[in-house]
Amino acid sequence: MKAIKIFDTTLRDGEQAPSCSMNINEKVEIALALERLRVDVIEAGFSVISDGDFQSVKKVSAAVKNCTVASLCRCLSGDIDAGYNSLKNAVSPRLHLFIATSPVHMKFKLKMTEDEVLNGIKESISYAKKFLSDIEFSAEDAMRSDPVFLKKAIETAIKAGATTVNIPDTVGYASAFEMKERIEYLKANVKGIEKAVISVHCHNDLGQAAANSLAAVLGGATQIECTVNGIGERAGNAALEEVVMAIATRSALYGRTNVDTREIYKASRLVYNIIGMNAPINKPIIGGNAFSHEAGIHQHGMLCNKNTYEIMTPESVGLQAGGGIVLGKHSGRKAVEESIGKLGYKLSKAELDTVFKDFKSLSDKKKIISEHDLDALVSHKENEIETGYRLTSFIINSGNRITGSAVVVLNDGKSDTEEVAIGDGPVDAAYKAVDKIMNVKQRELIDYTIRSISGGGDALGEAVVKVRCGDKTVTGRGLSTDVIEASIIAYINALNKTI
Repeated sequence: MKAIKIFDTTLRDGEQAPSCSMNINEKVEIALALERLRVDVIEAGFSVISDGDFQSVKKVSAAVKNCTVASLCRCLSGDIDAGYNSLKNAVSPRLHLFIATSPVHMKFKLKMTEDEVLNGIKESISYAKKFLSDIEFSAEDAMRSDPVFLKKAIETAIKAGATTVNIPDTVGYASAFEMKERIEYLKANVKGIEKAVISVHCHNDLGQAAANSLAAVLGGATQIECTVNGIGERAGNAALEEVVMAIATRSALYGRTNVDTREIYKASRLVYNIIGMNAPINKPIIGGNAFSHEAGIHQHGMLCNKNTYEIMTPESVGLQAGGGIVLGKHSGRKAVEESIGKLGYKLSKAELDTVFKDFKSLSDKKKIISEHDLDALVSHKENEIETGYRLTSFIINSGNRITGSAVVVLNDGKSDTEEVAIGDGPVDAAYKAVDKIMNVKQRELIDYTIRSISGGGDALGEAVVKVRCGDKTVTGRGLSTDVIEASIIAYINALNKTI
């Protein structure tokens, strides 16, 4: 059975999407989740672009032990130097070089001739080989490139030492038929193609990214480049969860991957939490309706045999069937620890201490704590800033005939500070009080959402805010059975990231 490598670029291409920025600690957390997923390659960033990207690649390289870590580079010596220096701590480093090969890119962006592009490929890969043996080459906008020239570019890259050659559909233009045909053409005509892994990187502008990636596998590609939840430039990339589960479900057709599919839901939830978004309910694999059946004929079929309407199980992607974990205020530490383990988390003693403390606090407010509540407590802790301000107390005065006001008390780790503010409702008033305490001069609330984690009147509420302070956009999350408290905690968490 053909082995298909999974190259994840959530931390590079995924982060390039508007409002999907991540700080260094968040990138490391996602990288560790990808390692648990057992992806083959993690593209950690574009090292030369900024010191932040350089440090991110460096920290991910040091943290990840069981995956290849890559840095993107243009076909320039300065990019290659920066990429190599950021990867020095990686157990298995890779330099990923790219240059455009389509007529429109060469003429208007690069302002280079075909011969100049070929020479750039040869020189840059030869230079990169002095540092590392694992070199990937991408022909940007390959699917709008002339096939004959693309063939020459790939041949040049392999001859210079590229061990992986990537055929990107950079603007999501191709159809599945064209993608399969292009890979077959290159396999049949590129000299030395057997020396390299053939990879594809498909964008989702026309909703074809996953289909095109799988068509490329049928054509002979053995690496798919993708992102968790499909985030990325414009409409995004091929979604990791979609291509992986398509391969797992139709293995006789496509082959196999090394991915532990039981880690998919957790990784998806982590990425959504960090970027401050939620999965659409109809999102394949991880959406709220992915394993729901409402139509009578579907329900009847499911009761007779699940295979009638379910081609994969919730458990196969890390969802617990039937909400089986039920805990309460009398549950002990051991029961909580075992329940956390069943959800797929591995916590240190200190992390478990913190979560158990939060669990006990929540159990005083809720009669029953579901697996969704417990999952939220753990994932929230993983994304919380450890330093900065904390909410001590708040008092809200609000109604439909009065101006909303808030008294908020925050602690900075040394002492409490109290401020009062009025606003357009209780949340706005509370946020203005927080602004006074944290000395926020200019900020814009870009997005604010709140949702129920579980059912019932005592449901745990999760608030997510996205805030722009100057040139920095950050997200924050808060959890509480009180939606106002959750909203304030989320805002404080976001502002802590800016300082």
